[in-house]
Amino acid sequence: MRVRKLFTKTSKTAPADEVAKNAQLLIRAGYAYKEMAGVYTLLPLGYRVLEKIVAIVKDEMDKAGGVQMKTSALQSKEVWQTTNRWDDAVVDNWFKTQLKNGTELGLSFTNEEAYSNIVRNHVKSYKDLPIYLYDFKTIFRNELRSKSGIMRGREFYWKALYSFSKDKAEHDRFYETMKTAYHNVFRRVGIGDQTYFTFASGGTFAKYSHEFQAVSDAGEDVIYIDEAKNIAINEEVLSEEVLADIGVKRDELVQKKSIEVGNIFSLAHKFSEPFGLAYTDRDGAAVPVFMGSYGIGITRLMGTIVEMLSDDKGIVWPAAIAPYQVYLVSIGEQGTAEADRLYEELTEAGVEVLYDDRDERPGAKFADAELMGIPYRLTVSDRLVEQNKRELTERRTGETQLLTATEALAILEKLS
Repeated sequence: MRVRKLFTKTSKTAPADEVAKNAQLLIRAGYAYKEMAGVYTLLPLGYRVLEKIVAIVKDEMDKAGGVQMKTSALQSKEVWQTTNRWDDAVVDNWFKTQLKNGTELGLSFTNEEAYSNIVRNHVKSYKDLPIYLYDFKTIFRNELRSKSGIMRGREFYWKALYSFSKDKAEHDRFYETMKTAYHNVFRRVGIGDQTYFTFASGGTFAKYSHEFQAVSDAGEDVIYIDEAKNIAINEEVLSEEVLADIGVKRDELVQKKSIEVGNIFSLAHKFSEPFGLAYTDRDGAAVPVFMGSYGIGITRLMGTIVEMLSDDKGIVWPAAIAPYQVYLVSIGEQGTAEADRLYEELTEAGVEVLYDDRDERPGAKFADAELMGIPYRLTVSDRLVEQNKRELTERRTGETQLLTATEALAILEKLS
């Protein structure tokens, strides 16, 4: 993609009312446009990052046995009344609306009821289970405050998987599979070494729920980490009983601020029983389905990565989710001619290249490359062409190599 043709524009300043670093950088680097507080449009660069995160999550869900579908954003009042969660006194962050005929609807803020209502029409016998369904969708929540950029939006994009098992033993086996899948996701998007499996409040579902908390000063949570065991406890449940259950010692825990980037819950029969979601076992008895829930906020994860991996020059994307792998900069007449050739050659080799072909001063091109966070910058100038050299700079380390065109191509083609 040539920058001249890409719908984007960088800025030296972010909106004055934007306090979150992730939103400031995403807006300045041309990845996002702020519609209003808590609502952002992802521009072409931002959408490419989102799609790469989605592809990684989808791959891990499929490997775990998940089957993808697409649920509606419009939610039936009657379905939610089944569990008494339509009432604003029970759930206070609904966005609700009406059809022209007066029928009340909700804009989806979670999916337990929707999935239970659908699955009950497909489950009759123990032979129909287990089922593992997931989807990606836009979620709406009427947040009282929304000051964390795309990490806490009133409209955001997420992945939710729901498991439907015959019993707790079958559920527990899949729960462990999903724990591994989530660790894989966070490792692949570049924050695995700072993301911890965290014990948290189970609410009405179980003694504990489990979160995946990424260490960051921008976080709203506080966790206590046992670094040797690679697990953590959310401050809200920290007690001697929990320490004993998990087998950790208080004086070995390290306190950190963190961002919740995923969660997994045992739902047991909380949502299956109200919907009559049951199966007939081998003895002919009716048994309620045992459910689980597994969520990742995709846009929240994207914002978290920006918070954790950026520096004073801008965003630093891990290669796996960067919108492009190479930022190609041309300087001078000979440099432009050679950059044109390299752009075609790299593109033909399958390397994702963002070619800055603008009539701009070199410093502005270099600053934009750093702000956007593309993993590599390849610079071609008149001087370098005369020396038969190309300048390759890694965004993460700032390390620069002077290479021949052949050497540079050899390195970059490995990125395809």
